[in-house]
Amino acid sequence: MNTSSLSTNRVQSVDLLRGLVLVLMAIDHVRVYSGVPAGGAEASVFFTRWITHFCAPAFAFFAGTSAFLYGFKINNKSTLARYLVTRGLLLVVLEITLIRFLWAFHINYSEFFLAGVIWMLGWCMVLLAAFIWLNPRMVGAIGLIIILIQSVFSKVPYLLPTDSQFAFAKFWEFIYPSGFESYEGVAVLYSIIPWIGVMAAGYGFGLVFTLSEDKIRKVCLAIGLTAVALFIIIGSIAIVQQPNEDGIPFVFQLLNQRKYPASPLFLAMTLGPVIALVPWAEKATGWFADVMKTFGRVPFFYYLLHILVIHLSALLVYLILYGSVHHDWFLYAPYVFIENEYRWTLPLLYLVFAIDVVILFFICRWYARYKSGHPEKKWLKYV
Repeated sequence: MNTSSLSTNRVQSVDLLRGLVLVLMAIDHVRVYSGVPAGGAEASVFFTRWITHFCAPAFAFFAGTSAFLYGFKINNKSTLARYLVTRGLLLVVLEITLIRFLWAFHINYSEFFLAGVIWMLGWCMVLLAAFIWLNPRMVGAIGLIIILIQSVFSKVPYLLPTDSQFAFAKFWEFIYPSGFESYEGVAVLYSIIPWIGVMAAGYGFGLVFTLSEDKIRKVCLAIGLTAVALFIIIGSIAIVQQPNEDGIPFVFQLLNQRKYPASPLFLAMTLGPVIALVPWAEKATGWFADVMKTFGRVPFFYYLLHILVIHLSALLVYLILYGSVHHDWFLYAPYVFIENEYRWTLPLLYLVFAIDVVILFFICRWYARYKSGHPEKKWLKYV
């Protein structure tokens, strides 16, 4: 890929892979409303949750890559920094207002405040605005270092005097878990670290797309397969060194890496395959590729819409099955607990997921066309 085409066209692989993980994300969010647990000993339930682990890492990583590509296109770091700050703050505001409402159809900050994935992406964009003034290779290197040494940040509150430790640690939970509790009623699902490292690594990865097509293939395969190999080797060594009193299958232990906060092994497991798929995604054709690219071109619009569609479809299913929408079950969504007798079967979960994705496709296709046809409307680039 030459730099002249990069400055004028979208990168297909980024759109396609981002669209793919957006679709996978819908599985997990239908699962939330279905009452099916987030993993378990049963293989079908375990992999229903596991396959969605690719979503947040790819989302954060390609957000960094997209920032690099946008900066390459406009060739103005000040404009890029301003865009990252304004869009990042917009994401933060929407996370605690509109998105909170879409999850639960109510807002009550006195009882529940969620620092979710969009909150994290927003603050990481704001922080990335400071990194972009550095050489992209350095940004990528800093991102990798943050990912690898992330556990160091858990010690920060302990460096303070004992009398001020607890108060600071409440705030620090937004940055990285340190063994303390956050503010009452606040759930920090995604801390800023290591995700700012993932986004910074994605920004540095954007340089790959300035290379020739053959070099893109070689570099992506080298990075992706090396990450997967390291995950398998290091993860396997860690497993055999620990007792397995519960008799959990080896594969389940290997794949059940820590997501909150995302460990280096978790990120190697999820980002490795995604990066290795870039050469395929860059050349993919056919209806499947077209559908994924449609979603990937309007990722935030899809995100907002998919919560609404899934929430409404879930209420409809409960109304049909039990004669009531049971709205009270979802007041703290995405934290949901439903009694066994009301939980969906996996076939029903996947049926609702498939129907919702079809609905989302037609709406997203319309919006993508509208957005592409109205470049004069600058606000569209934020959604």
